Amino acid sequence: MAAYSDDIAAAKLRSQFTTLLITYAGLALFVWIGGHVLGAAIEVWTGGTDVNRFLTNALVLNIAVIVMGWLRYNRLSQELAERTAAEREARRLAEVDELTQCHNRRSFIPALNTLLQRCAVHGQHLLVFLVDLDNFKQINDRLGHATGDDALKAVANALRAHGGGKGVIARLGGDEFVCAFPADEAGREQGSEQAAQLLEAIRASCAAPEHGPPVDITVSVGIVGVEPGARPGLDAEKLLRAADLAMYQAKRSGKNRFSWYDPGLEEAQGRRIQLEEDIRAGLRNGEFVPYYEQQVDLETGELLGFEMLARWHSASRGLVLPSVFIPIAEESGLVAQLSEQLIAKAFIDARDWDPQLTLSVNISPIQLRDPWFSHRVLKLLVEHNFSPSRLIIEITESCLHTDVEEVRTMVTSLRNQGVKISLDDFGTGYAGLNQLRDLSFDHLKIDRSFVQGVDSSGTERSIVEAIVALGSAMNIPVTAEGVESDEVRRALRTYARIKAQGYHYGRPEDGAAVRRRLESLGRLASQCKRSDLPSAEAPQDGTAQRPDVRTQTAR
Repeated sequence: MAAYSDDIAAAKLRSQFTTLLITYAGLALFVWIGGHVLGAAIEVWTGGTDVNRFLTNALVLNIAVIVMGWLRYNRLSQELAERTAAEREARRLAEVDELTQCHNRRSFIPALNTLLQRCAVHGQHLLVFLVDLDNFKQINDRLGHATGDDALKAVANALRAHGGGKGVIARLGGDEFVCAFPADEAGREQGSEQAAQLLEAIRASCAAPEHGPPVDITVSVGIVGVEPGARPGLDAEKLLRAADLAMYQAKRSGKNRFSWYDPGLEEAQGRRIQLEEDIRAGLRNGEFVPYYEQQVDLETGELLGFEMLARWHSASRGLVLPSVFIPIAEESGLVAQLSEQLIAKAFIDARDWDPQLTLSVNISPIQLRDPWFSHRVLKLLVEHNFSPSRLIIEITESCLHTDVEEVRTMVTSLRNQGVKISLDDFGTGYAGLNQLRDLSFDHLKIDRSFVQGVDSSGTERSIVEAIVALGSAMNIPVTAEGVESDEVRRALRTYARIKAQGYHYGRPEDGAAVRRRLESLGRLASQCKRSDLPSAEAPQDGTAQRPDVRTQTAR
């Protein structure tokens, strides 16, 4: 658009310069010939010259004026044509998505309103599909924006082919499309069948695009069906909102699927918005506090550290568990602020503990996308004079499915400062042996889904035994989480020496309760010998135990 504006400005400058030259030449010709004509007229009046010369000069003057007028008229006609073409192009650019040649949001709204009215007049149903590509940013990051653009074009082509030219299609922005098609019927069965065909058409189009490499893409689709004689006041904006709610329901249900709009989604959305507002208020008022779950040596029962769990003491809702507020914090972009606020409070609590006790923090995959995350953590360590060697950052296996290079950069930066890295929920995600080797994790945590059945299921027992053997072979300490009975504890003791945590050792406690517990055990920093206190600058030996600070897992 900037280059186009420069061309318009240059054209205007040329037009003004040409007009100036024509005007100057016309004036000069007029003055020169006009002087001759005036002189000839005086001579004719006095009888000093003949009439033919006078008429000749007058004719030349008229011709000059006509030529000057024609040139100006021609130039004005060209300017008008150029301006009309420019306005037409500007209108096209304002109404059409340049990449896919679909409608954009601005032009789609009136087009959908027109289609809605036409369907009402002809007694037709209307199906509206809001299509959002799953994890599209990863495609851009991994394969490049050119490949991402080719994938968007392929999606647009699939939508056009599916509609057969009967409806309207738009790219609302980014990786979000919407299409609306008239239909003889718009029941759940027919709409679901069309949605399934749409998902398959998009997958096939991206797997074999006209340009660029094949891309494996899944989409989440929200569907709204409109019957003839729908309620008064229904318009394109309301349809888009309804389809958007249905699409996000498909996202929350696991992606790569479609979901129908239901009026109950409006109420759920209202509750979600209110919850987000309460979370923001809670962050401002310091209502989020860390709780701590004990981690012990499974063989000796010795306390080795704590895992931090997030709790929300809401002024209006009471005690709220992470399973309620963490997903909303992640969706609304508040999880980083929440996590850092909790970590800062945990550092303040843990400074008073025995320096041999460690602290583990489970971070959200969203935080890994922040290139400044490691710097934020190190800044908190310095501000609170907390030894990096006592901190364990836990990342889940799902993080390794996003961008391994981002994870590697973050892990390397933190480990260079003495912070330890743990792979959480091991066995449930995407980690491979090459990633365990290349990322050099300091700890593995066995997911509770395997641990809780280790005393009764041969399958879970075999999985736990294999993970413990893997950790031992790679010299990586292992922690079993979710130990909630003495039977599970005894079953785990048959393996190599590992750490354990769970309700069997006590419920999570707030900072004050943990302080009282440690004081009774003589495990406060003030009760330890001065020589036992580590320097905040110098990392401890990597074999020292650590408490876990986890901001996201619900208990």
